[in-house]
Amino acid sequence: MASGTGQFKDKVVWITGAGTGIGRETALMFAREGAQLALFGRRPETLHDVRDAAQAEGARVEVRPVDVAERAAVLPASEDLLQVYGRVDILVNNAGANTQKRRLRELSPDDWDHIIHVNLTGAYNMIASVLPPMRTQGGGLIVNISSMAAKSGSGLSGAAYTASKHGMNGLSHAINTEEWNHGIRATAICPGEVDTPFLSLRPIPVTEQDRVQLIAPVDIAEAVRFVAALPPRTTVSEMLVVPTHKRQHKPGETG
Repeated sequence: MASGTGQFKDKVVWITGAGTGIGRETALMFAREGAQLALFGRRPETLHDVRDAAQAEGARVEVRPVDVAERAAVLPASEDLLQVYGRVDILVNNAGANTQKRRLRELSPDDWDHIIHVNLTGAYNMIASVLPPMRTQGGGLIVNISSMAAKSGSGLSGAAYTASKHGMNGLSHAINTEEWNHGIRATAICPGEVDTPFLSLRPIPVTEQDRVQLIAPVDIAEAVRFVAALPPRTTVSEMLVVPTHKRQHKPGETG
């Protein structure tokens, strides 16, 4: 897709956790569809790989190696991007964290703080950065990549991750309640198991045979595309995305 054409021609899209998995596929989807990108993530090398691939699709790309949990770093990076692009049309909050020791009986306070800071406070930091320009320009879309863990307690995901994703869904609903009159919409996309590098953090590894039957990152990128392509009059408040195959979990994996 040549630069300046496509479904999202000239839209400015910010994506966190953009270096791998869902973030990478979402960035490349928007690049192919004419968007201008800002990529956030903690690892410069993976961001640069995605930048190069997106630029090969004709996209203009800015990279900001920022930990979204660090508000003191997020705010100047966001202000700089607003100077560069002049607006932000879509924010995709995809950055996430988890730990191997997940259940309450083994979860440390430090791990709790880290997961909440990245998954929930990090999303808030980015949202707080984009709401003022979105209000000024009269609209915008915030897509929060949440989890099926937000719909129920999950030993598979762990206490802190589950709590953080419940909070992310609540934050999405608050945006829709408070910001609709500024034309701002929010969607919480709640995937089940996705075949991303995130699975390497699991206490019990997922087999290769099982991984190929999970949701692929590109599938969630397509869900983001669907939400972003809807007219401003329509809001998808939540979207549940699950694997068709019902994986049999190993003993001890979920409880």
